[in-house]
This record gives sequence, structure tokens and C-alpha cells, in this order.
Amino acid sequence: TQEQVNDLRRGHAIEVRINAENPAGGKFLPSPGTISALKVPDGFGVRFDGGYEAGDTVSQYYDNLIGKLIVWGKDRSTAIARTIRALEEMQVDGVHTTIPADLAILRHPDFAAVQHSTKWVEERLDLSGVASQVTPAEPPTDGASTGSDDGTNLSVYRERRLAEVQHLRDRGVNPYPYRFDRSHTLGELRAKYGALAAGSETTDAVAVCGRVMLKRDQGKLIFITVRDRSDEIQLFVSKAVVGDAEFDAINAFDMGDWVGARGVVMTTRKGELSVKATEVQLLAKSLRPMPDKWHGLADVDTRFRQRYADLIVNQDARRTFEIRHAVIASVRRTLGGRGYVEVETPVLHAEAGGAHARPFVTHHNALDLQLYLRIALELHLKRLIVGGMERVFEIGRVFRNEGISPRHNPEFTMLESYEAFADYDDIMQLTQDIIVNAARDALGTTTIDIAGQPFDLTAPWPRRRMIDLASEKVGRELHPSQSVDSLRKVASDNGVKWEPHWGSGRIIEEIFAEKAEAELLTPTFVTCHPVEISPLARVHRDDPHLTERFELFVQARELANGFSELNDPVEQRARFEAEQRAKEAGDATAGTVDEDYLRALEFGLPPTGGLGVGIDRLTMLIAGVSSIREVILFPTLRPEADE
Repeated sequence: TQEQVNDLRRGHAIEVRINAENPAGGKFLPSPGTISALKVPDGFGVRFDGGYEAGDTVSQYYDNLIGKLIVWGKDRSTAIARTIRALEEMQVDGVHTTIPADLAILRHPDFAAVQHSTKWVEERLDLSGVASQVTPAEPPTDGASTGSDDGTNLSVYRERRLAEVQHLRDRGVNPYPYRFDRSHTLGELRAKYGALAAGSETTDAVAVCGRVMLKRDQGKLIFITVRDRSDEIQLFVSKAVVGDAEFDAINAFDMGDWVGARGVVMTTRKGELSVKATEVQLLAKSLRPMPDKWHGLADVDTRFRQRYADLIVNQDARRTFEIRHAVIASVRRTLGGRGYVEVETPVLHAEAGGAHARPFVTHHNALDLQLYLRIALELHLKRLIVGGMERVFEIGRVFRNEGISPRHNPEFTMLESYEAFADYDDIMQLTQDIIVNAARDALGTTTIDIAGQPFDLTAPWPRRRMIDLASEKVGRELHPSQSVDSLRKVASDNGVKWEPHWGSGRIIEEIFAEKAEAELLTPTFVTCHPVEISPLARVHRDDPHLTERFELFVQARELANGFSELNDPVEQRARFEAEQRAKEAGDATAGTVDEDYLRALEFGLPPTGGLGVGIDRLTMLIAGVSSIREVILFPTLRPEADE
């Protein structure tokens, strides 16, 4: 009825992944075998998505998902009760399953009130008690693991696969051949033949390759799902076509192996696009168990530390880095189309300048010289504007010896661009154009999700002065011309901590950061920063205490920074000297006097607008992820504990 449908739309859903596993001794172990009978529940609000049918053989390795049971109810308690009934009705014969453990979880008195996770299950449930509900089974003879990287299981697993490698070599087969002639990627194959009618077979010979993600043995047929970077395709292997010896060799392939196949394009009776193989060749043997295809790597730290394993099974991770590639390519197109020249500047600097940050320090032995990994790209790029290049940009790594958080990584990727004869108003428009183009090129749309709401990036982005945003939060007007003592009192009265060496401008910035920044969810240009915190920005033409600087904030984090560049060498020296004094007073992030940059300014820097954009944060925005570690392939992590 429509009333039932409406209940589901505003109700609760539970998804149960039913695996062929045996909780022997309280630890889930794969339960290989042939499914002799499979009965699935039926009824309103109940759905079962299964990959196996009666008569199918289940792998003894990680890929043992029988199917996903999805149950809806008008509220959580109704959904739980309905899921329990559905699991009780479900019948799987021939293999052990996780159904008893699933029922134990659903019946636990805390489950109705707790969003459960693997950790919650481990803490609240004694899985060894679940084992008594099923017939005990011997663990796999090869000690196959479901993805754990430690213990006896992995050792036995590797030994078995190493023995297979040696067996191949003994037969004169190279388990790691030098190359394979591929005719199509799997994506190209699907694009060309995706409309082929069910039950069709062509005479078109193809050669494809990929990693084995799933293998089903049905007697005289083997179905192998392989994946390359572009797509997944099924290999249809018939003993009648490849012969007994080749069929047995193919059947020995494991999950995770790389294989190449030659054959013709066909579709099964169910319409599954396949390659009917005449030959399947091992290209590389996988010695470790694959992460679970459906659950992935449960530990977040392991996902980042073993990104190679994460990418194998995590489609979202692969998509994120495809978006990152598209974003960077788009930035290059946008700037290149406006006459900017891409350049490369030094990573090792004699002076750590261009930003407020603690640098990494290194030593050049041959020159006996202390050097710093760059904390910004700025000063060398502006030297190029002095040299007459007029429009330049660089996309490169910068390094800051500071904390790690969901927003910060010690090494990250920056875009910096500089344009002669422009000011910060021009650069704000350029910033929006870059981001709009990047979203369109990466996603095909300029509408993204911000704080759970769709936002069209082409809409006007408001511009608000930093001092106004801070003033609104404390209920009185703030300005860098006010005394340090008065601003310290305002900060303290509003619960904002300050350091003794901070001046008025720095205190205002901290009030803004603590009180106003968290509310800047949709794109907002925060402008007119105090001079004290903007040593490379030009003084505002209407207020000598402020600068012509902006920061772009989205989702309460800074995404871009730009300004009308300070080009008066005398004033720049005074700013550098103030930075030096702050450093000597205890500010480890303050800069020093860069004499070579001052010399360059004395040759004449034309009016210039500059921009810095964090590529990692821009990718986070467009990809819709909340941690910077999700958009850096190999983020900085604490050392791995000794095994």
C-alpha cells in the first residue's frame, strides 16, 4: 500500500552481508564448498541480492559472499525484528554461514541503541559461543586468511602459493612473464560490445588482462571475473575449448593473481558480457590474501599504510584519485588557456620564506650549508615576474614540520600563480573560475554537496572582512589600530587564548579563527587581513592597518589564499625585519630576512596578483571527503609497530 511505502521512505534499513564462513573457535574462517540448497526470504520490505545459486561452488578464500540481505522497517526496532525473521527463514545448505553470528548481533540487547561496528561486536559479543550453533568444520588446509596480515594463517598461505610458483617453474612456465599484448582495456571492450544481445557469440578475437577478483568453478566451466583500471569483465572458460590440462592450470589460479586471456567476445544467457577464452595466462602470482572485496580493509590506518591493497578493493578510493587527476589537469588547462607558463622552482631553500610555518631542516654536505625544504612556492615565482615572465604558475609539493590532522599533512601539494598588472580583486575571480572549472571537469557538474546541501559553485561568493566577522562574534568593533592590551582582554573575555609575543593583528586573527571560521561553510572570501599576519601582501589602499589579501573558506577550512603583492622593497624589508623580531621572540613559524628576494624587488616588481590553492583540500571539496589522508596516495603516518 502507499502507506507502507511512505513508512519505508521515512524509516530504517538494515543490510546484512551473509558470508560462507565458520566462526570456529570464535574466529571467522572461510567455509568452502558447494551450495546444495539456497532458500531466500520473501515479503514486503525484504530484498536479497545474491551472487550464488544452488549448485555453485564457493571459494575457500576471501571472496565468499553468498549475498546481501536488505530489510526495511518504519523504525529501527521494526527493521531489526523483520531482519531476524528473514534470517530465520533463510536456508543455505552445503557451506557454513555467518547467519548464526548475524542473529546473535541482532538479538543483543544493546544493538537497538548502538550503531555497531566491528570493534563494537568484538567488545560486546563472545563469538566463540556462536560456533556451537553450527557444525564445526576444519579450517582451510592452506590456512587461508580473510585479509589478516599476521599469524600462522598468512605464513601457511604464502608457503602454499610459493610452492605453486615453484611448481610452475618446474614445468617450464614463467609465473612472472615480461609482457602481454593487450588488444582492449576492459572498459573499451564494454563500450564496444556492451549492447550485445544475451546469448550471442562473435568471431571477434580479443586479448584482455586484469586481476582475478572472483572465480566460480562449475565442473566443466569456470567463470573468472577480472578487473583492470577501467572495468570488470567475466572470462568464460570451458574445458571443451581449452583442454583438460589447461583447464586444470586455470582452475589453480588464486584471487589476486594477474592474468591475461585471449578469446572471442560473447554474452551468457543472462546477458553477462564475457570473453570466451581459448587461452588464459598467468601474468603475476599474488602471494598474499586479498582484502575482503565487500568489506575492504577494516582498519583505517591500514588503508592508508597499505594503499596498494586499499586500491585493489576500494572503488571509492580509486574514484577519489581519478577525481584528483582530473582536478589537476583542469587547473593546468584553465591557467594555460589564460597565458600562464608552468615552471619549476627549487625545493631546497636557503631561507624558509613565503608562509608562516615551521620548516624541515636539512644539510648539504658538499657545500656545508643548512637548507630548508620549501614551505611555499611564492618567493621564487615572484622573482620570475621581476624577470618579465608576467604570468607563471607551479603545482608542487611543499613541506611544513607541523602537526597531522584531518586537514593537515606535513607534505602537501600547492598551486601558486602570479599575474603581473593584476590585484586581489582579479585573483578572487580567477580563484572562483579555477574551482568551478575543476568541479565541472572532474564531476561533469558545478553543483557539489556542502554540509549535506547541494551548492552551485557558479553562484556569487560573498566577500567579508576578517575584522568584521571577528567583531560580530564578540559584540564590539575590532581593528588592528587598537592596543594590544585591549585586544588581549577581548580575547580572554571570549575564551580565546593568546601568546605574549602576538600583536593586535595576530590576536584578531585568532578571535576570527576560534569564533567565526567554523560557520563559513559555503564559499566565502575573507578579506582585508591585518598587516601583521600578511608580511608579503600590499597595504590596503583605504586602510594602512589592513592588507589587500583574501582567504577562501569552504566547509570551515581555508582553501585558497591570495593578495595584491607587496612590491615596495623598502617596506618589504621592514616587514621581513618585523618577522625576524617575532621569530627571536619565540614565534617558530615567523620568517627571516631574505636578502636575495629583496635584491630582486629592487629590480622592480610590477603590480602583481598572487594566488595559492591547496590541491589536496580542493580535491577533498570536489570528491566530497572529509580527511586529507583520503586524497593523498601515501600520507604521512606514525611508524608501523614492529611485528
